[in-house]
Order: sequence, then C-alpha cells, then structure tokens
Amino acid sequence: MQKTKLTLLYTSDIHGNALPILYGTNEQADIGLAKYASIVKEVRQHTENLIVIDNGDLIQGTPLMTHYVKEYSDKENPMIGIMNRIGIDAGVIGNHEFNFGEKILSDAIKQSDFPWLSANILDITTNKPKFGQPYIIKELSNGVKAAIVGVTTQYIPNWESPEHIKGIAFADAFSTLNKWVQHVREVERPDILIVSYHGGFERNIESGEPTEALTGENQAYQMCQNIEGIDILLTGHQHRRLTNVVNNVLILQPGNNGQAYGNVELELQRDNDTWNIINKTGSIHDLAKTEADQEILEYMKDIEESTQQWLDEPIGRIDGDMVIDDPFKARVSKHPFIQFIQNVQMDASGTDISVTSLLNNTSTGFKSVVTMRDIVSNYMYPNTLVVLELNGEDIKAALEKSAEYFTVIDHQIAVNPAYIIPKPQHYHYDMWEGIDYRIKASKPLGSRVSNIMYHGEPLDLKQSYQVVLNNYRASGGGNFQMFKDKPVIKEIQQDTVELIRAYFEKNQTVDPIVNKNFTVVV
Repeated sequence: MQKTKLTLLYTSDIHGNALPILYGTNEQADIGLAKYASIVKEVRQHTENLIVIDNGDLIQGTPLMTHYVKEYSDKENPMIGIMNRIGIDAGVIGNHEFNFGEKILSDAIKQSDFPWLSANILDITTNKPKFGQPYIIKELSNGVKAAIVGVTTQYIPNWESPEHIKGIAFADAFSTLNKWVQHVREVERPDILIVSYHGGFERNIESGEPTEALTGENQAYQMCQNIEGIDILLTGHQHRRLTNVVNNVLILQPGNNGQAYGNVELELQRDNDTWNIINKTGSIHDLAKTEADQEILEYMKDIEESTQQWLDEPIGRIDGDMVIDDPFKARVSKHPFIQFIQNVQMDASGTDISVTSLLNNTSTGFKSVVTMRDIVSNYMYPNTLVVLELNGEDIKAALEKSAEYFTVIDHQIAVNPAYIIPKPQHYHYDMWEGIDYRIKASKPLGSRVSNIMYHGEPLDLKQSYQVVLNNYRASGGGNFQMFKDKPVIKEIQQDTVELIRAYFEKNQTVDPIVNKNFTVVV
C-alpha cells in the first residue's frame, strides 16, 4: 500500500520583521524573515513535497516598513521581495495589511509572485473577492492534491480608517469559509483541505468556554466545531503559540514578529485512487541558533542602511526625565510621557479633551535627546487622530470600560488577567486628559469611576464635548462601542509619528511636566 509525506511551513503576524534586529535598541535578536528564509531553504533540500504559507499581518509593524511607506513606496515592498525569494505558495490578507491604505496593499499584491487569499474580503459592487482569490489548489509531485482556503477576521471596519477600506465589504469569516469548504470538497475533491485564517480562538480550545466577548473578531473554535471538511486550520492574529487538535482538526498558531514558525507533518496512504491522511502533527519552532540568509541580507542592505540613518536622526530634547521604568505605574499614576502624547494630540486637534494609552509594555519613554528611533519604538502604530463629538454619558461609559483593566489582588491594584491572557492588550486601557476623575478598582464593574470634573465643574452627562483620540479607538476598537458612529468633527490625516515630530519642531525642548488629573485606588 503506497504511503507518502507532506510538510507545511507557515508564518503569521510577521509585522514587518524582516531582519534579526530590535529597532528600539538595535540589538540582535532571533527573529525575522531573513532567519526564517534559512529554515525554508534547508527544508526544501530534503523535502520533496512542501507547502509554504504566510497567514497575514505581513507588511506593517516596524520602523523599516514605516520608512519604506514614507520614502520608498515607489519601489518593491521589501516584505514582498523577501517572500518572493523564500518562494511561498500563498499569502493571506491580515487586518494590518490595510493600515497604510489601499494603494500600498494593492501594490504589494501586484509585486507578489504568489497568490493572495481572502474569500470574505469582497468588492462591494461585485460581491466577489476584492484581492486575489478564495482558494488555490496545489498538486504535489507525489500526486497529492491540496486545497488552501484563505479567510480574514471580518472585524476590520471596527479598527481601520474608513478611507482605507472604501468600497470593500467584510463578510462573516465563518459563514464564508463554510460555503467555500463545501464548494472545494464537492468540486475540487482535494486529498487535503488547509484553511489559513487570519483570526484566532474565541473559546478555550480544551473546555469550549468563551475567552472573550463573542463579537466575531475570532471564530476559529466555531470553525473547528461546525465546519465539516477542514483537515488543518492555520490561525494567527492573537499572537499566541498554539498547536493542538480540536474536533479532529489540527490547529496551529505561531506567535508574532517572526519569532517562530509553524510546522505541519502529514503522512498519507493511498487507497484505490484516493490519498487519506493517516497521521498529522503540528509543532511551533523558534529561530534560535539559525543563521540569517545571506541573499536576504544583501537584498535588504540599502533600505536597512537608509532606515538606520533615519532612526538616528535627532528630533528634539527633553529638559528632564520622560523615561518609563515601570509601565504599570505609568498607567496607575500620570506619567510625563503620557502627558506629552496628550499634549501632542490636543495641539494637533485644537481640543482640550484627549484620550491615549500606553501602547505596550516595551515602551520606554524619552531620554534627554529624542531621535526618530525613540519616537517609532514608543509609538509603533500608523494611527491618525479623530475628533469626535461625545456627550458626558459616552465619556463616563468609556472611563468605566477602561477601568475594567484593573483588579485587586491581596489588597493591591493589579492588571485584570483578561488583558493579559490569551493575548496582552494593555493598549485597551485609556487615560484621559482635560477631565479629572477617580477609579476605585475594588468596586463592581460599571461603577468604578467617580468625581468626573471638567473645568472645575462636574461633567454634564447630557452636554456634548469634543474629544481627540486615535482612529482605532474612535471606530470602537477594543469594544469601545460608545464611540462607534459618533459625529466626526475633524480628522487629522497625518499619522501620530509625524505629529510627534512636528510638535518637536515647534517645541525643540519639552519640559516633562505632569497634570495629575486622575487617580487609581484600591
């Protein structure tokens, strides 16, 4: 009886990490596509039947890609150039692929030597896939026929700037996938059906208990349980490392930033004219002790040198201390860096109420001399600003939502585990400027915020106020539903990195003063 093997390698949530370097510090690290390219090259040498896939969020996330978009967008997208050299079989569109606008995405797709998949991202006029195709069929040298279907989280309109997704509809990923899996099984009759889903798990994969609000952002558990015909489900978006079997579906998720990759090994047996899977295993591997591929390093040389020059450019000065030593303390008590971001937002928008967050726990703040490296390593997202008209009730609801970030453990304020597991989401805790308020973390959810004052008077719940915040939050990102569909007073189309740079040009030296406008207590 004839048997054969097949290997699948995949990446997800690379986020612009091409090279083995951490741009904030310029330290070498075991990350990036240059190292992963060495893995793929080695596997190709001793594996006859290989499939290589990228699962999305490829082109955004590092200073390298910010610099490319600002200065080199008329040239080949470096992330695409690398994937072309690696020789991947397909790429899936992730939510962050839209961050730089449709032209950057469309150009990336045109430059690709591989097909892009996303069955549920549709042209609003034709109701057909807007980018690429729903699936591909790959026939391997051993005669095995593999189908690869791609879908993307449909939650993108809740995060993305409207001008970046004009004319695009995001259909439900689960129902779209169900339709296409049945179609592929009936029409193409593949031996293996692989789903590459830029989305993650909404439930605990062991117990089935919800691990988040069931908004449709993540639907992988539902896909495993309720769609017949999936052999392998490749996931991402949540930046977790997972491998398991759910309802006889082999599932994987390989983390983020090119720190690791997924590996699937399949063994098949031929019965009459049909190949049947008799064994399937998944594993996640990091890139430690892997040398970077010299071809990739050479390809990246010019844009990397340009990026480094740009990052080392001094922009401004801090007359004192704006360094973040403890991110948690910077969220509990007003920090000069947070004050600085609020001042930038208010200056750019002309408003006197501002909302921001400390984006992650790697933010270090600013030393006395501020370079572009400092700016982009502290503000790593290409957010723009939006001024919304909110009433006092909206503001109170948003404050209560942010107050959910805290809990009390052993009489001490701590981070609510829901903001850490399964995915760190510290950026979903906002701090406000222009109003005074108090959070009591031991009180029940929904009643933690008190003493809300505006210009020395209690906040009027019925009155309207103009508030500046980033476009991600303004669209309701992070389940801040109170911001959705509110009147937009103004949009500031420059991204926040550029606004910070412009602020330093206007204020060459910044004093790290702090307005202690909020308190968080047990």
